[in-house]
Amino acid sequence: MEKLKMHTPDLAEENYKKLAALFPDAVTETIDDEGKVVRAIDKDVLMQEINAQVVDDGQERYQFTWPDKRKAVVLANQPIAKTLRFEQEKSVGRDGTPGGTDSENIYIEGDNLDALKLLQETYLGKVKMIYIDPPYNTGNDFIYEDDFSQKADDYADNSGQTDEEGNRLVQNSESNGRFHTDWLNMIYPRLRLAKDLLSEDGVIFISIDDNEQENLKKICDEIFGQNNFVCDFVRKNKAGSGHDSCSIAIEFDYILCYTKNMSTILLNQEPIDIENDPKYKLSDKYVKTRGKYYLRDLDYRGSYSETGDYPITTPDGTIIYSGGQFGRPNTWRWSKTKFLWGLKNDFIVFKKNSDNDWKVYIKQYQYVDNNGNSYIRTIPYRALIDFNNGLGSIECGELLGSNVFSYPKPSELIKHLLKIGSQKDSIILDFFSGSATTAHAVMKLNAEDGGNRKFILVQLPEKTAEKSEAYKAGYNTICDIGEERIRRAGKKIKEETGADIDYGFRCFKVDSSNMKDVYYSPAELGQIEMDQLTDNIKEDRTPEDLLIQVMLDLGILLSSKVEQTEIAGKKVFSVADGYLIACFDKNVTNEVVTAIAKRHPFYAVFRDSSMADDSVAANFEQIFETYSPQTVRKVL
Repeated sequence: MEKLKMHTPDLAEENYKKLAALFPDAVTETIDDEGKVVRAIDKDVLMQEINAQVVDDGQERYQFTWPDKRKAVVLANQPIAKTLRFEQEKSVGRDGTPGGTDSENIYIEGDNLDALKLLQETYLGKVKMIYIDPPYNTGNDFIYEDDFSQKADDYADNSGQTDEEGNRLVQNSESNGRFHTDWLNMIYPRLRLAKDLLSEDGVIFISIDDNEQENLKKICDEIFGQNNFVCDFVRKNKAGSGHDSCSIAIEFDYILCYTKNMSTILLNQEPIDIENDPKYKLSDKYVKTRGKYYLRDLDYRGSYSETGDYPITTPDGTIIYSGGQFGRPNTWRWSKTKFLWGLKNDFIVFKKNSDNDWKVYIKQYQYVDNNGNSYIRTIPYRALIDFNNGLGSIECGELLGSNVFSYPKPSELIKHLLKIGSQKDSIILDFFSGSATTAHAVMKLNAEDGGNRKFILVQLPEKTAEKSEAYKAGYNTICDIGEERIRRAGKKIKEETGADIDYGFRCFKVDSSNMKDVYYSPAELGQIEMDQLTDNIKEDRTPEDLLIQVMLDLGILLSSKVEQTEIAGKKVFSVADGYLIACFDKNVTNEVVTAIAKRHPFYAVFRDSSMADDSVAANFEQIFETYSPQTVRKVL
């Protein structure tokens, strides 16, 4: 049986392997600063292979850089030995039942950098849309601090925002000499990881204001590619007077939009309200199936088309040609074949104008296009949008109480972006969740259009100030606010619409690995220490904890259905209808192994050295070879 790695991917190692596979002759060895032999890439060989110039340090070139950028890249690629732990008491079932476990939505408490790394295996290329509202770096807000020189255990708790994992927020004031650098080092690795989670046709929307808009655009050009820039939405975020800058009232902020791959991007367009469009006022015998219509001139006003240059015979036998609008050569909007089809199917109208000359028109119906197919008429969404922040404050206040959360985005804004960038079954990610506006918007839109969009939200459990309205209302952390908003918003939407959608979420928290250090580096422990260890799993961890880490390691969705059964007195988990079957109990017998093998799972996972005796261990492989040879067997 193969041992599970039980840590996040080492992205630098994976990139090295890809490069080595492409150019094996460029792989070499060298001596590092400590005198150890380490792997290396021969740049001279690589230059020969790709026939391109390699830029050395100090050589001038176009780039966007800042202090510690290299360390930010390393930070994004470094693996972590952490996991997610399920918190059922905070979770809500699909129908809104407290403590339910059947929701497909995910809420994660913890540092979003850790969370993004933990999601890499499972959600790689599966997220259709990301929306984030990171700190704007105004000089008054907090940012995540990812210290490059100290271990988490060495952090000084100088902000009062340190959690048990050593994560902290610090206030990034304008007096900080690294004001922009610290913000860039925070956002860069998170966007690097976010890109990998996007599907090939996925999009990311990032709210920002003037403080970092220029820098964020440069970072996104580097990470996503300048060619994958979609647009920069300009949002009118408030109304009224003010003196924000030199007596100028600043009433706008921005939403940068990038795609993973411009050649495969699929963005929606805005449906036109055909029913209330005054130009559709004519009707005929097809009104029930085609709707009303208006007349569109068959005379073409564009460039010349040879297929559109033909004579038309009118009802009284007159032969006419296109008018050749604006001095252009004669041409009709439709080809002759299409015109004859339209004539036969009642799409063509002949009328005389005030000069008694014949004119030819197309019936432009409400619900049928000019090929006779049913469709919904749309127009492109606009990059200039108007969603006032005040609406978000009112909305959040009505649900949770006034002034519980500062400057929440209105859910209608996120819903608008969902209409542009998501499909009805999309996975939506927000890793700066705040008050959980994204979850609120997802549920609202699902209730409106019958969608099954699923959200993944991540938020650091930042403590609320003791004198704040949030703390007084019983919210000790920002996560408490977000989770309660989802509960109340879901209840409100269900009462108002009765829609059959997912109103819940499964709550997880980022925590240290379930495995002891011996699991990852057994060679570093002495024999005496080995003799003292009876298990490689931490004593306070449950079988449910182990199951979640196994799912992350094997890339199985956290939203998968989990069923628990008992076989010969042992607890057995079945995930995703038997795709994974796991048993973490000790003293597993032949009966248990055989019963699991007969279910033909894709993966079967057991605890290391969990077999009841040597006989069971000896028979294990033979049992699976007999009943389910294709099953991948793993241990932890």
